[in-house]
Amino acid sequence: QLRLVRWLLYILTVVMSLVLQDTLMSQVSIFGATTDLVPAVILLITVAIGSEEGGVFALVAALIYFFAGTAPGPYSVALLPIYGLAGGLFRENFWRRGMASDVLCAGIAMIAYEMTVFGLGIFSELTNWYRWHIFLITGILSILVMLPLYPIVSKIHAIGGETWKE
Repeated sequence: QLRLVRWLLYILTVVMSLVLQDTLMSQVSIFGATTDLVPAVILLITVAIGSEEGGVFALVAALIYFFAGTAPGPYSVALLPIYGLAGGLFRENFWRRGMASDVLCAGIAMIAYEMTVFGLGIFSELTNWYRWHIFLITGILSILVMLPLYPIVSKIHAIGGETWKE
């Protein structure tokens, strides 16, 4: 029962990030870029909870992101689980669980995701080469947003499961 509550809170976090991104965060522009809050939340949770649960979560959350209509394209349904799992597996195999390692691995996954979205935009002629720095800044801003989100994710993960030793 508590595991179900934890999953519902994870999904609620993604839905709330969708609302927050569309109503508030999209209005704030720094150097011509805004945060990409929903992928940041998905990648942070995926890396933080581990590869087994994280992979399933990333797929479900990416589907919600896509069907909400705010994802840049259907490729997000594949990219978010792939990069989230890669970040989670790297963290599990080389570092101990903690805020620094989770945010760093999720951040690297975030930059990879943003640059892949840029590459796909170039390939499909939806953006221009001179906009690469906007995608990079978006990734960096999204990593900065992960820092205050991590305590929320760790509190949710403590529900009905093992506690993290940091």
